[in-house]
Amino acid sequence: MITWRKISQNLSNKERIMVGWLIIIAAVSLIISAAAFYYHYTKAVPIAGGDYTEGVVGQPLYVNPVLAAGNDADADLCALIFSGLFKYDADGRIVPDLAESYEVSDDKLTYTMHLRKDIKWHDGEPFSAADVLFTIQVIQDPAFKSPLRQSWQGVGVEMVDDNTVRFLLQTPYAFFLNNLSVGILPKHIWETLAPGNYPLAEYNLRPVGTGPYKFINFEKDSEGNILSYQLRANENYYGGQPYITNFNLSFYYDEDSMTEAYNNKQIFGMSYVSPSKLPNIKSRRSSDIHSINIPRYFAVFFNQQKSKALADSEVRKALSMAIDRQAIIKEVLSGEGKEIYSPIPPGTFGFTDDVKKFSFDIEKANKTLDDDGWRKGDDGFRAKNGQALEFKMTTTDWPDLMQTADMLKQEWATVGAKVDFESLPVADIQQNFIRPREYEALLFGQMLGVDPDPFAFWHSSQTHDPGMNLALYNNPDVDKLLEKIRQEMDPASRLDYYKKFQQDVASDAPAAFLYSPNYLYVTSKKVQGVDINAVTTPDRRFSNVMKWFVNTKRVKK
Repeated sequence: MITWRKISQNLSNKERIMVGWLIIIAAVSLIISAAAFYYHYTKAVPIAGGDYTEGVVGQPLYVNPVLAAGNDADADLCALIFSGLFKYDADGRIVPDLAESYEVSDDKLTYTMHLRKDIKWHDGEPFSAADVLFTIQVIQDPAFKSPLRQSWQGVGVEMVDDNTVRFLLQTPYAFFLNNLSVGILPKHIWETLAPGNYPLAEYNLRPVGTGPYKFINFEKDSEGNILSYQLRANENYYGGQPYITNFNLSFYYDEDSMTEAYNNKQIFGMSYVSPSKLPNIKSRRSSDIHSINIPRYFAVFFNQQKSKALADSEVRKALSMAIDRQAIIKEVLSGEGKEIYSPIPPGTFGFTDDVKKFSFDIEKANKTLDDDGWRKGDDGFRAKNGQALEFKMTTTDWPDLMQTADMLKQEWATVGAKVDFESLPVADIQQNFIRPREYEALLFGQMLGVDPDPFAFWHSSQTHDPGMNLALYNNPDVDKLLEKIRQEMDPASRLDYYKKFQQDVASDAPAAFLYSPNYLYVTSKKVQGVDINAVTTPDRRFSNVMKWFVNTKRVKK
């Protein structure tokens, strides 16, 4: 019998090496062929398990959907822990959530919601229409000071039975379903608390909801700052148990510290990254940069009541013409944005490009001011009848807006406008400037819906807090258009109203419209299934979070 030993004895050393290599090659080829066969006839599918940690800039204060508006950290946690009657899908469309079905009366004044059955709160208690009734009543009660109260004024709510709620409107409101995306509170936990104790309640930081993830714990540092929240998949979630078992949020003071944690693989996602910070991400190849359309825009809102110079419409038009929007988008947003000239940004329903555009034209801006009697002095700045073309611009201390403000200051100086700007924390801006309208010019952003309702931002009834008419704009014709937009239930029929609204506002130039930035969301390629095309607010990135996964197994095709 011929053996390998006998064959080997008859081979030279060179021949033995060559045969050895041939055997290795054959073995490797066999392994590769087997692997190719395996991968060809199988596919990877997600399975439950694994961990995911995402970084967020900010601190949780009220993980309570009735109080969370205005704080991204709170809103992110609420999106994971709570559910509303409706929610937004991956395309930004409003779809039923806790509501299984609904009907709208012929006069568009009555909305009847039929709730899903057998839903449990995270503590095991049953969910019912009583929870919905309770939540809306809390929002509507001024003693609880909910920032959502204005959206619910004049809306009646009644519980028909344990699984049915009815809403009664005084006038048709085309965007009412958007109101129903607010998270619902558990009545059995909150009903015993007096309004004065409401903001201090332990459950504001230890929330109980019906959403895809339930609260487990949070970690604080020695100074009381919350470092992280630990959430776990809700095994009883009516939309199907999420794949990722442990979902954690870590909180950071600023983007730089969050990015450092991401680079060190302490976290595997970042809630938002400024375009200027993208180069700081070291692991770009192992990251997914989600550039998401969001119905948000930034503008400089002119307060004509605080500045005589800005009360001149020709000044406002000239200032708008002195803005190189493309340069700002390139330098500040790294190209991740679109220039705008009206209060509905591109990519949003109702947008029209057929508006008066005060586009970048330094020569025309100078001529406009010259013709209006504004003369340049020896210092290069203009004045008219003893009134200097000078004002202060206020903005937040976000890096993007500070850089934008600095560029605007320089651009406006070229046409003879002397502008100083101050940057402050957003909480300071909201409390001490926006609420009392104590600013001459405000560089700030406004967020619309995918199907936008601009009423709160431009109707004359909204010039005072809690309204958000930051330009203190007053145009009776625009008021009528905004009211018609709200009452017209057919989206296609609203298009003409949207168009005329944008044309009128753009022509009046109550603000210098700048840009609509993309929302940049970063996740490691470790997490899959992140399917987001459009969001109405940043927290809506979690709209399909139950489908995200980090673990897989292979099965036959």
